Amino acid sequence: MSQLDESPVVFSTIPCAGGMCAGVATLNAPKTLNGLTLDMTRLLATQLEHWASDSKVALVILKGAGDKAFCAGGDLHALHHSMLEYAGLAPVANVYAGTFFAEEYALDYRLHTFPKPVLVWGDGIVMGGGMGLMMGASHRIVTETSRLAMPEISIGLFPDVGGTWLLNRLPGKTGLFMGLTGAQVGAADALFAGLADYHVERGKWDQLTQAVASVSWTACAAGQQSNFRDDRDLALTNNHAKLHQLIAQLATQPTPLVGPLQTHQALIQRSCVSSNLDQVAANLLALAAQEDPWLQRAAKTFASGSPGSARLTFALLERTKRMSLAQVFRTEWIAGLMAASHGDFAEGIRALLIDKDKQPKWNPATLQEASADWVEKFFTLPIPPFKHPLHTLGELS
Repeated sequence: MSQLDESPVVFSTIPCAGGMCAGVATLNAPKTLNGLTLDMTRLLATQLEHWASDSKVALVILKGAGDKAFCAGGDLHALHHSMLEYAGLAPVANVYAGTFFAEEYALDYRLHTFPKPVLVWGDGIVMGGGMGLMMGASHRIVTETSRLAMPEISIGLFPDVGGTWLLNRLPGKTGLFMGLTGAQVGAADALFAGLADYHVERGKWDQLTQAVASVSWTACAAGQQSNFRDDRDLALTNNHAKLHQLIAQLATQPTPLVGPLQTHQALIQRSCVSSNLDQVAANLLALAAQEDPWLQRAAKTFASGSPGSARLTFALLERTKRMSLAQVFRTEWIAGLMAASHGDFAEGIRALLIDKDKQPKWNPATLQEASADWVEKFFTLPIPPFKHPLHTLGELS
């Protein structure tokens, strides 16, 4: 199956030995670093369901067009337009923002729970919405050009797309650190933190696809057979193992072998271990005095970021710590909708992408004003629970 190259997502298949195939989805918006639009989300969601039910499709591969990014985030321009259009109205009035977040999060959740192996080729920039796609994959590859981050504090948002679930599962306090500073990590730190599973040189993409084509994948059983579930689970286990084996044969150690996140893990732990955000903030600002430019940049990004985003990120990471993935997405949807109405989201996008003056006027302007009481509105569902667009997500979670 294929589509015209003008499509924002190009779908194709790789014929494999034994008659099976691999589905390939290529995010096709290289001029915007493959930023995820609502249209792209819908195309992906529809095709994934088709591949999930197609017994001839053994696995799915997600990649980005061009040589700069897998996916650098979401469609911030469209979200900014919607926030201006519905400014001053109730949060639920912004139907576009509510729909965008709901469908993006549902897509991310589907990747986490997809019934077949999903490989993400995380080459180049992987940030925001790109992290949401990549983190749901079963086999996550980074290359020597990969740069991963959750930089939402700089645009007045928070690490969404399941980011709060993800960051809570990184070693020690590295998740909180990344969420508050937007720190970028390369391949070595992605492997160290569990953000990726393999490092493969970007020049080996063709070898990877050739290896996928050479495998005789295990077919799923027909649904009407009495032993369908057992056969399906066996096929899934076999195909996961085969995919792991072929990637492992191409994988190499990244250079450098140890990145700054791992190098400074003890310092990061000391800086972020406090349960008091004011103390954490003081510790992060003090990193400006460190010799490593990576730490200096982290301190600078935190200092210039939205105080409201810092408070919201801190509160979300605490509140979602023991939630299921589905519960996290539901909580993030409320916070995202409220951010589109009450937070600094519109101002952050304006300063970074619209006017490009990089001089956001945050409100609240200080962490003291962005108090624990102030942040409560981001957790208050503005509609009845049964009208939450993700209320059936993961009903068994």
